[in-house]
Amino acid sequence: MYKSLLIVAASVLTISFSAGTASAQSTPGADWRQHNQSERIFNGVQNGSLTFRETGQLVRGQARIHNQERRFKSDGVVTRRERVRMHRTLNRQSRRIYRRKHN
Repeated sequence: MYKSLLIVAASVLTISFSAGTASAQSTPGADWRQHNQSERIFNGVQNGSLTFRETGQLVRGQARIHNQERRFKSDGVVTRRERVRMHRTLNRQSRRIYRRKHN
């Protein structure tokens, strides 16, 4: 089971680092937040505040955010509306991380 947690944690970091190189269009605020949230998940795994199931749910959430960002960047421009939508999604994910770590 511990090995599975390490694999999931490694995937969190992989998603985190690949988010910054998705496209030429820059979204530095969103990229920083994704990296920060991935680190929060990794720290939760390390200190035992996240279970295997909770970690999997949070990692899937991070992957959805990454995919959303890739879709928004696909045409080369991230509009204001897309940026607002991305930050709302990041806010939602941040609340999920907090709740899972503090239950």
